[in-house]
Amino acid sequence: MNSSSTTTATTTATIMSNNLIINSSASASASAAGGGSSSNNNHPPPLSRYESQKRRDWNTFGQYLKNQRPPVSLSQCNCNHVLEFMRYLDQFGKTKVHMHGCVFFGQPDPPAPCTCPLRQAWGSLDALIGRLRAAYEEHGGSPETNPFGNGVIRVYLREVKDCQAKARGILYKKKKKKKKISHPNT
Repeated sequence: MNSSSTTTATTTATIMSNNLIINSSASASASAAGGGSSSNNNHPPPLSRYESQKRRDWNTFGQYLKNQRPPVSLSQCNCNHVLEFMRYLDQFGKTKVHMHGCVFFGQPDPPAPCTCPLRQAWGSLDALIGRLRAAYEEHGGSPETNPFGNGVIRVYLREVKDCQAKARGILYKKKKKKKKISHPNT
């Protein structure tokens, strides 16, 4: 095997390892056998941004479950683990959520900084749960037992949404569907 085919195989394995599980030794041996050009045609198309994010979220949630003491298997996972995961993610949030005692509570654009905590934004959590719900079913879970689709999760997300809206002085109003007006033929 020459050094250029080794470098190509290693580079391909490194680039693709972020998106797919690749057997890099098979790729390297294919290059060594003279099949370097045909092995490049076997790569599946790149994942969409949504699919990549869904895979990242799924792996992150799986790692979170493994890090629990004792570790939790996916088959044992329930809505309480999902709630704990969302609360855990709050520490990485970037959305300022004013507390009831804060002088800026209810103000959309506070004039000065305060010590209120940063949290995950409601929209981010809602999108995360949607991706994890889809990933759960793609990995063989049934819709009936999907912990991400549990009513408790929907209630929690609604509470987060309402709390953040009040704290920031922003009202989320449900959009009403416009009624179609039928015009009688005259």
